[in-house]
Amino acid sequence: MARLFIHATIVTVNKQREVILDGALLVKAGHISAIGKTTQLLPKLQSEDPHLEISDCTNKIIIPGLINTHAHLAQSLLRGLAEDLPLHNWLCDAIWPLEANYDEEDGYVAARLTIAEMLRTGTTCFLEAMLTHRSGLHNVVRAVDETGIRACLGKLIKAAETNADLNMKDARDRDVSSMSVSSALEAHAKYHGSSNDRIHIWFAAGTPRGSPISAHAAIGEAAQTHGIGVTMHCAEAPKDLSIYRQYYGCSPLQFCKDTHLTGEKSVFAHVVHPDPSAGDFEILRESRSTVSHNPTSNLKLGSGISPIPDMVTAGVNVALGTDGAPCNNTYDMFREMHLASILHSGAREHAGVLSAYQVLEFATINGARALGLQKEIGSLEVGKKADVVVLAPKGAASAPWDASQIQSGGIDPVTVIVHSAGTDVDTVLVDGRVLVEAGKLLGIDEAQIAERANESVIRIRSRSGIRTLLSECTVNK
Repeated sequence: MARLFIHATIVTVNKQREVILDGALLVKAGHISAIGKTTQLLPKLQSEDPHLEISDCTNKIIIPGLINTHAHLAQSLLRGLAEDLPLHNWLCDAIWPLEANYDEEDGYVAARLTIAEMLRTGTTCFLEAMLTHRSGLHNVVRAVDETGIRACLGKLIKAAETNADLNMKDARDRDVSSMSVSSALEAHAKYHGSSNDRIHIWFAAGTPRGSPISAHAAIGEAAQTHGIGVTMHCAEAPKDLSIYRQYYGCSPLQFCKDTHLTGEKSVFAHVVHPDPSAGDFEILRESRSTVSHNPTSNLKLGSGISPIPDMVTAGVNVALGTDGAPCNNTYDMFREMHLASILHSGAREHAGVLSAYQVLEFATINGARALGLQKEIGSLEVGKKADVVVLAPKGAASAPWDASQIQSGGIDPVTVIVHSAGTDVDTVLVDGRVLVEAGKLLGIDEAQIAERANESVIRIRSRSGIRTLLSECTVNK
């Protein structure tokens, strides 16, 4: 059935950056069939279809679904279990040992937990950054299929590290034989395009920290040969830049170029420590690669602040990601937009160095471009898939928002979206299917998901032997 949303403020994020006041948007057969002024569309469409379902969106804002270009679905179970650690210790001493002890349906439970949070906070599409063997690709595919979200799933491909002096033991290397190019190609053949083309399979290249350059070149060559997207953590921590120089004799992005990892469907996460003097920004721009900016994760792990304003100035496509729950604690893209918008103003002592609208583009059309889906999603335009989010700003936190006052000097709707609308997600559609209505998930039992998550993490902690302590608290037993 067709559904018409009327009397909305529609932020299209199209090339003209068009905002339609008192706008209407028609969803039909999974696509956006019409968009314009309510006064023009409503009489015409009602006369054509007297049974048309109509949703009054007075004082609500309609935006494209948010696109998270760097998320670890399995890590939602590890929320709060690796606090106050720098990246390399965080990985070796906590995250990798925990991930190496997932079993049976733990990955399925984690994926459903993450997806529930994403949908509730307006994310309609994501790029899974590194699907480990133990989390189970089939588990995540099943969760995506059942919940209705759109996903690009990066299957981890890695080689065991060969330079012992880096002292970065990876507990997941016991499964390294299952993280090969051939296994990733098999997964692509089996799952790519499934669930009405909502599921795409990508490669997730292991981070080069002493592994042979030939292993990374094999990933890049296979990705290019088969037209498969590839993502990789790149120059995330301060030590990473020196690793590229010491072990590979080049800058981070020169390494990526030399190993054929750059390209239109290449997403490099973090890029906190690139080498602009070596041409890293030019390599990104000329190859049309994307940087996924993850400000919360970078700050929490003490990794630093990525030079995003410089990349934007250089013409690099920048998107946005949340990373995983242990280094962010949420998968909320509204929080990420807010932080990305204000962080660089403070760091550069330049208010507005990144505008709210630019950051909204990071989270929508730039994310779609990163995934090669810009012709299908990322903006609200006729013919595109109906991945749509309706916001209902309300309460003291959003006041004095009033859509009727925009033209007379009221609050800019983009300011509301980026800085105060995160708790106001009312309706979420993917492929025209309503997945959230009146702020409630449809077809997903949140209480059951939380209960199963608690059961899974207890078993994972027991198998791994990893424990966390309340370091600054006195626990009265």
